[in-house]
Amino acid sequence: MQGLPIGIDDFAKVREGEYYFVDKSLAIRDFLDNHGEVLLLTRPRRFGKTLFLSMFYYFFAAEQGQTHRALFRGLAIESAGERYMAEQGKRPVLFLTLKDVKHRSWPDMLAKFRFLLSDLYDQYTYLMDGTDFSRAERRYFQRIHDGEASPVEMEEALRRLMDMMKRYHHQPVVLLLDEYDIPVQQAWEHGFYEDCMAFMRNFLSAALKTNPSLDFAVLTGVLRIAKESIFSGLNNLEVSSVINGTYADWIGFTPEEVRALAHEQQQEAALPVLHDWYDGYRFGEQEVYNPWSVLCFFKEQGQPQPYWAHTSGNALLGELLKQTDTVQEDNLLRLIQGQTVTAVLTENTIYPELADNPDALYTILLLTGYLKIVSRRLIIDTWIYVLAIPNREVRSIYRNEILSRLSPGRTTSYLMTTMENLMAGNAQAFARGLQEILMKVASVYDTANREAFYHGLLLGMTTLLVPEYEVKSNRESGLGRYDLAIYPTRRGQCGVILEFKAADTPDELTKKAQEARRQIDEKGYEADFQARGIEKVLKYGIAFCGKQVVLV
Repeated sequence: MQGLPIGIDDFAKVREGEYYFVDKSLAIRDFLDNHGEVLLLTRPRRFGKTLFLSMFYYFFAAEQGQTHRALFRGLAIESAGERYMAEQGKRPVLFLTLKDVKHRSWPDMLAKFRFLLSDLYDQYTYLMDGTDFSRAERRYFQRIHDGEASPVEMEEALRRLMDMMKRYHHQPVVLLLDEYDIPVQQAWEHGFYEDCMAFMRNFLSAALKTNPSLDFAVLTGVLRIAKESIFSGLNNLEVSSVINGTYADWIGFTPEEVRALAHEQQQEAALPVLHDWYDGYRFGEQEVYNPWSVLCFFKEQGQPQPYWAHTSGNALLGELLKQTDTVQEDNLLRLIQGQTVTAVLTENTIYPELADNPDALYTILLLTGYLKIVSRRLIIDTWIYVLAIPNREVRSIYRNEILSRLSPGRTTSYLMTTMENLMAGNAQAFARGLQEILMKVASVYDTANREAFYHGLLLGMTTLLVPEYEVKSNRESGLGRYDLAIYPTRRGQCGVILEFKAADTPDELTKKAQEARRQIDEKGYEADFQARGIEKVLKYGIAFCGKQVVLV
């Protein structure tokens, strides 16, 4: 069996090292047949974008007069015909990745850009052997190369380098830019968004907008950042995303590719497990597996785990979940239970909109790989999308991220024990566990929201019970609407009804808890359980005051 190229994103290393390669080279044919001037490919993290772009680099570029034709021997693009292979090694190519521009302050990020551009210019020092450059251009080249350029000079670095390359090679340049949106995401997370956007807008627009030195450009990232005017006025931009579904099979593994890989690894019996854990993505009409997790699965001899959970991109999920309100938390619980949510999506979403636009949250969760499109319908002139969690791996990531927010410093096993006490009727043990969690994670600002905060806290804790139990929040039953109910999915298990009250003072806690408990009986909240044939139901009234709790 061939080795698996886990973590190797250089196409030449994969081919020369004789690693197993899922052949995506026909994408070159599709691109040559249809390409415009600027293509933006947006896909989730760890789906193979860098390796894909590296393949483009080795196909189009010539280095010191030598092409890389041997790397494509036996691949599908070679069989597609000589008219395509005649394009191999014919263009000057500039390849830059921003995947490592991850910093917590704008000065540090700007310093990283300075080093990155210095290294980039160092690859093209041969240009200074040309005679068609002025003294000013040579001084500019040297300042970028030596890391002495100002931010304004750095904003022009791509455009000016492309101009020099065109004049030296006597033909326009191919620009390949990988993970272009990493700096923007980092800036949003760490509070210097506007500074970063101002730089990136000029940095990219100079290279992509009305640039006579540009042959064509391919950019990869997760989001289409448009409203910030990074691509303002760029009329030559084509976007391939998980929403519109163009070039859907270019990035990620198709079912056919996973079956071929399973056969090569002699693990065809593992296909149902792979489907359950790592399939479920849909890019347009194309079914797609997470390639990172599939490769890790085979490397670990068929052991299913949430491998994607250990990648850096999951920090974004934590930041997004901080923005949720109680309605979105309820929707999140429904998603974890295998249900769907409905939203209006827009690829022109920007991070600052998250606090005010619920649909912006769902758009970013979709584009980053945490949701999939189940269906869509056109109502008047607006597309309405039905969304769901794609697979078991992502459901596990949601659960773990929610639990880590609820109880930093506490293990999942501790939370599980607390919930087991609830389901077993050990009321006081559950109350003690809940009290300790409140003391650990709650602030006076949280508890000022009264019942909404406590409701959200317990909703998050119940994710540990899914899928063995079904959790419902604020649903009608009997003569009223309960706060939280937990329904068993197997016969013989007991159900749970929870009603919450907020007390103004600690002295009122017991009275309020008893009032909540009586309400369950008076309103007949047990009716829905009886209709489902669930005979045993545990009923809890819980009262909160600040970080104190009483349960009866």
